Amino acid sequence: MTANRLISGSVLVLATLGLAACGGNQASSRDQVRAVGSSTVYPFAKAVAEALAKEDASIKSPIIESTGTGAGMKLFCAGVGPQHPDIEDASRRMKKSEFEDCQKNGVKEIVEIQVGLDGVAFAEGTGGPGIALTPADVYKALAKTPFGKPNTAKTWKDVNPALPNEAILVYGPPSTSGTRDALKELILTKGCESDPAMKALKDSDKKKHDAVCGDVREDGAYVDAGENDNLIVQKIEANPKAIGIFGYSYLEENRDKLKGLTMGGVSPTYQTITDYSYPGARPLYIYVKKAHLKAIPGLQAYVNQWAKLWSKDGVLAKAGMVVAPDDVLAASAKAASELPVLDGSQLK
Repeated sequence: MTANRLISGSVLVLATLGLAACGGNQASSRDQVRAVGSSTVYPFAKAVAEALAKEDASIKSPIIESTGTGAGMKLFCAGVGPQHPDIEDASRRMKKSEFEDCQKNGVKEIVEIQVGLDGVAFAEGTGGPGIALTPADVYKALAKTPFGKPNTAKTWKDVNPALPNEAILVYGPPSTSGTRDALKELILTKGCESDPAMKALKDSDKKKHDAVCGDVREDGAYVDAGENDNLIVQKIEANPKAIGIFGYSYLEENRDKLKGLTMGGVSPTYQTITDYSYPGARPLYIYVKKAHLKAIPGLQAYVNQWAKLWSKDGVLAKAGMVVAPDDVLAASAKAASELPVLDGSQLK
């Protein structure tokens, strides 16, 4: 072996060892923030990143990836170090199983911050028939086995005689999405439990209850449109007989192309989401890896930037995010500054 090759090999080994050492409690070999997660939170996370880059030129603009909440949680919880993301954007709260996965992989200190509100919106093109839905209608239309039986409904009229005789065609989020989780929890399960027997099933056989109430049909009536909510907007804009499911901000952003559908007689609006009268209202979160705060340049500043922008007249509200009530904002601001560690006891 030549001297040059020996030196090169030694440098490579030292570099590899240095990177591995960062995995313990440091992440200093990456010089910008990396966030993964929800497609719903994505535009807001991008807006915060852009605002931070404008405010402080010494900080590299954070990398924001739209992976879906579930997929993002897997990346976030995989470990500590430069190869793992610093922040998880989530359109639902972290699950207990995900918290335990984090703990198992050495992600011991996690900070949970609620950044705002959103709604699971149902919408159609402006030329659509204006279907008025209920959680029971949606459940009967989209469940794989509504009330334990195979779904044979072809049209909305099959679901409810008062609805149009139009084929059921719904574009929605994939199983990795927090919006899909919220759809299951807030809409499908409520529709399922309109039957007392299904509600009782939760106590006698929770696994079966979750499958009957939450599994979505796979015969073409429900189309998994991936983690690109803008694609759903385009699909339903092109087909006025189709319905789309996505975060409220995408409906607000495309009011010239789309109209929101009522759910249980309540329209998805800023006010109905703020007061939770809209059935699909939900909180939005970011989860911060505390072990990365000192090691990743700009991470603390990025967290602080969220708190600067989530007010009623702030950048995020202008981008379509529903601002949380004052008491929630106060608690979130405290969490952003004090960074308390999540203990997992309140997770499900």
